[in-house]
Order: sequence, then C-alpha cells, then structure tokens
Amino acid sequence: MADILLDIQGLSLRYATANGPVTALDAVSLAIPRGGAMGLVGESGSGKSSMLLAMLGLLGKGAAVTADAARFDGQDLLKVAASLRGRRIGTVFQDPSAALNPALTIGMQVAEPLTLHRGMNWREAMERAEGLLAETGIHDPAAVLKAYPHQLSGGMKQRAVIAQALGCEPDLLLLDEPTTALDVTVEAQILDLLDALRARRGISLLLVSHNLGIVDRICDDLTVLYAGRVVEQGPCARVLAGPRHPYARGLMAAMPVISHAKQRLTSIEGNLPDLTLVDPGCNFAPRCPFAVPSCAEPQALAGEGDHRARCHRATETAALPWPEQDQARVSMEAAPERRPLLEARGMSRRFAGHGGLWRSLDWRGGWPKLAPRKSVVAVDDVTIEVRSGEVLGLVGESGSGKSTLGRLLLRLVPADAGQLEFGGTEVPLRPSSDFCQQAQIIFQNPDSALNPHHTVQEILKRPLELFGIAKGAAAGAEIDRLLDLVRLPRSYRTRYPHQMSGGEKQRIGIARALAGRPRFIVCDEAVSALDVSVQAAVLNLLSDLRAQFGLSYLFISHDIGVIAHISDRIAVMYRGAIVQQGEAAELLRGPHHPYTASLLSAVPVVGSARSQAGNRIRLAENAMAAPGEKGCSFASRCPQQLGSLCRTQVPAQRRLSNGVMMACHLPDAQLETVSLGLS
Repeated sequence: MADILLDIQGLSLRYATANGPVTALDAVSLAIPRGGAMGLVGESGSGKSSMLLAMLGLLGKGAAVTADAARFDGQDLLKVAASLRGRRIGTVFQDPSAALNPALTIGMQVAEPLTLHRGMNWREAMERAEGLLAETGIHDPAAVLKAYPHQLSGGMKQRAVIAQALGCEPDLLLLDEPTTALDVTVEAQILDLLDALRARRGISLLLVSHNLGIVDRICDDLTVLYAGRVVEQGPCARVLAGPRHPYARGLMAAMPVISHAKQRLTSIEGNLPDLTLVDPGCNFAPRCPFAVPSCAEPQALAGEGDHRARCHRATETAALPWPEQDQARVSMEAAPERRPLLEARGMSRRFAGHGGLWRSLDWRGGWPKLAPRKSVVAVDDVTIEVRSGEVLGLVGESGSGKSTLGRLLLRLVPADAGQLEFGGTEVPLRPSSDFCQQAQIIFQNPDSALNPHHTVQEILKRPLELFGIAKGAAAGAEIDRLLDLVRLPRSYRTRYPHQMSGGEKQRIGIARALAGRPRFIVCDEAVSALDVSVQAAVLNLLSDLRAQFGLSYLFISHDIGVIAHISDRIAVMYRGAIVQQGEAAELLRGPHHPYTASLLSAVPVVGSARSQAGNRIRLAENAMAAPGEKGCSFASRCPQQLGSLCRTQVPAQRRLSNGVMMACHLPDAQLETVSLGLS
C-alpha cells in the first residue's frame, strides 16, 4: 500500500447563518500518497476552496468542522493545522496579484516565511529566496528580488508565489485555481514547473481547478465535488475517459473542444441546491436528466475497484447519451452576412510608462535632468474588420493588446492614429450617442462591472433611459423582455448582484449590453471567470442572441477552445500587432504562424494532455528584441526565426493559399513544418 501523506475521512463543514446552518462539506473523504497529485473539481459553490481552508485551519468563527479522521503524516490535522501551515503545507492561491503585498518587494515576501518558520536571519533568507526564484524558472532572480509585484508579468508573479510556498520545503502543496488568471502559454509553463517540482522534490499536490485539461495534465487521481459531496472518485485518466456520475458526465460534455468547433455546447440546467436544506438522497437529482423517483433515497459512493460514483444508476445510464440541447433554439451554423459593419485601419495606441517625477530624473553626470519617459506600444498599426452578423475571435497572451484594441474600436480609449468606420460612416474620437448605443461591451468580471448597490431593475433601466428607449411602465416591460432574452426569471429584477451566482451576474451584464439594442458587442473575456458548465450556458446564449438579432461580436479570449467554438473568423494578436487572421476552420487547420502554433500546442486537451506536454512548442519567456532591432516583434522568441531578416525587417501581411492572412517571413514550405493540423 502506498505511503499515505494526507488521509481525510468523513470531513463535514457547517457555517452558521441567519437562515440556518449551511452544510458546505458533507462527509468528504480523500487520500493523497507521498509524491501523489489529487485533482479536486466542481462548480463554484461545490466546496472546493472550503476544503482547502478547513485543512489549513483558516475558517471563521462561525464554521464547525467534524471528521471521522483527518491525518497528515500521522498527526491530527484539525489540531495541528496552524503549526503545519506555511511550514509543511504550502499554499498557492488563484490570483497572484491579490496574494502578493503591493508595498513589499518580491524578495521580502519570499524571505519572510524563511525567517518565521526556519529561523534564518535576513541575509540567509534573502540568499535562499534568490535560489527559490531561480528554481521556479525566473531568469534573473537577483533583479526580481528587488522588484515589486506590479513590475512583473502574471506568470512571473505566480512563480514568485510558488517560490514563497516552497521556501520551507513543504511535503504538500495546496493549489487553488493556480492558473485561472493566466494565459495558455504561461499556464503551460506553470504546469511544467509543478511537474518538475514533483519529480525533483517528491512533493504532493492537491489541485483545485475547473479546467479538466489541467487536471488531466498533472493529476494521478481525481475527486469530483457537487454541493459539498463527493460524487465521483478514482484514477484521473479513468474518471475523465469514462465518467460514471451524471454530474461528471455533464462537466465533460460542457467543455469546448477545438476539434468540435461550432457544435452547440451541452450545459447543465439549473443551479446548486440550497445548502441549508440537507437532501438525504441525491442532491443532483433536480438537475439530472436521468433522475428517477428512487434517486430520493440515500446514495452510496460505490463502484468497481478504486473508481467509484455516488449514483445507483451509474451502470444503467453509462450507455445512454447525454440529452440533446433544445433544438428549437437557433442553429450555430447561421451564416453571417459578408458586408463589413465595423472597419478599423491603421489603429495605434501608446501608453506612457509608469513612474512619477523622481523616477523620471536622470542622475547621470552629477546633476539631475528630466529624462524622456518610455512609452509602451499597446496597439501597433492594426487593420481589422468585423462583418455584420459575424463573430470575430481575438486571441493572444496577456499584454498583447487585445483589450486595448477592443476599447479603441468602441472609442472608450482615444487612438493615436488610424481611422474607424461603423456602418460605412466614420466614427470621430468623440463618438455620437447613436454610436455608443449601437456598440456595447460585456466585461470579464461581473462583480466589478455591476454596481453592488443597485438592483437588477436599476442596472437595466439606466441605459434604457439614457438612450431614450423607454421610461416608466414601458421601461418595466422592456426590463422583463431583457430578462426573458437572457433566460432569467422576471423576479430577479429586485435582486442585488450579491444575491446571484457568477453565471447569473454575467447574464445581467449581457442584458445591460442588449438594452440599447446594439449591432456590435465587444465580449472582453466574457466567460473566462466562469465554471465550465456555466460557461457553456453563456456561450450558447450569446450564439442564440447573435443569430436572433444579427449581432456582431468581437470575442476576446485567451482560451483557444472557446474562440474556436464561437468564432467565424479568428485574429491572433502579439505585442500589439495582428500576426494571423482568417476563417476559423482554415486558420485552425494551418499553416500556422509560429506564435499561433505555440498557443495551440499549449492547450491541455483531456485524454492527451500528458503526451501533448512533451510536444509543446516552448518559447523564451517574454524575451525582448536587442536594442536597435525593429523587425518582427516575435523574432526574439520564435524557434523558427531566419536570423537578421526576422530581426531587422517587419514582415508584411500576405495571403496564403487557404485565404488566411499572415505576417511572417517564413516560406510556405517551412510554415508547414510548424503547423499542428487542427480542424
């Protein structure tokens, strides 16, 4: 039998609330051997993060934890969690920007646990901190020691957080959505790092994620949580290859897959149950398409060998297909019109570098003088069009200029150069109210996009009155229509944002964008913060609305699976420039720009994530061009670069035989060698 490091049996967690106790975890059991990796998946509200907080002893006063057994290396975890936290159990949280103190240098934050738990003096701790940063793959650890969090990229910040967690040489690393805020290439680098740490240190991992591809890439075993209960558990590869519980099957069906682009996604209808009411039977039954009256009886976690599911019909329903979505809704294949709705030519935007007067002073020569401020090119001479009724997907790493371009197209940010036309009419830098009504945006985070002090009715009424669409009773009727469009009950008009789930809040954001009856909507990472099942429902909704009203979308995302699913055409952006664009099917099939190929190779695909990792195209991390070199912006990272040609000459856009436009010096024959052949 494997040497078990963490063994939890029958752990339950209840929070005291004004409406009665909430059962956040209900008799959860899991075990992780030394050097093993367990994945923990489920929707928001399933209890994943509560499980980690219970293990760390970081629950509030209103929480009550009980367990049949909770042992870490033979010790009672519930009694000694505080002494193990940070020393033998390390933690990496979801958002490195929130986990790091913006007022302290990276070196101070990595060194602090070493002084606290290992008794090192400050000099020893800083030396060790530099070594830890180097171990996590940071190329210039001495410089990063002195940097502040805002001076680092998202990937480097996450590496610093991992270095901080590793400092005391923990036996177990708890990872709470460690790559959700990262783009696909940085995500792949972090997964490579975690794999290497496991091999080198023998460290155990408990990975919380809603990305099943990541879980498949790194985990040995998998636990699926639903509303606080374990509904399926077993070896990761077996669970993902043949999920037995209907909820696990629903999660798998909801995933957008590049090879199945344009097919309607399967979503899990309904919401999590009220956790103040403990259901003695299957608590997934109200949402389950295979539910029968006997599901009201208690369900045991059972199965053959070490693959178990909490469903008495698991064997019976295994051969039954997941029910088709409502076919009355509009087909995903509605062909867009070909005339351009929005055209941008030569759009450019620079931002001034950060820093106050003190940082702008040049002290060379003895006397200070004002130095010219460096600027950052966010969008560089971009020409792009969005056709009527079309979805144009815009993909690229964080910092590539996607969101800035989206705001330039809405005139939310003034352009330094370039022309913008909408419906054949030029749009000035200060656009008319008519343009603002017809061109709207859906933001990534509904929590920050919706006013927490306003009800849904107030949120939706404001654009109706602002654009002169409806007032009084007519506005009330229009609000009901908008709620019907986004498939929310009309009773939600009196709710505040905190009274809704993430998916429901995003639907309100969509309804607000629709209130002005627009023709064009920028969807800026509109589904990236959502669980896979909620994401599927929102993507289906956006597709239906597009087909129903002839809407055009600029769909911005770093998730290529999502982009492939919803887009008619795709544009790939790198450091402010469009490097490839064309019809989605042709672009995905190849040939690929080397940067596009690197993005596609980094996507973890369930079923082949481990083997695929060995074939990933690895790029130098944010390598910059040498001073004076003004060629291709990707040349310093490109594994196929042609020397001085790529470094000194900007490649022109050229049309390939399949109609795809590409900015690359590589000849067609060489491009075929980097093509991944996806379709």
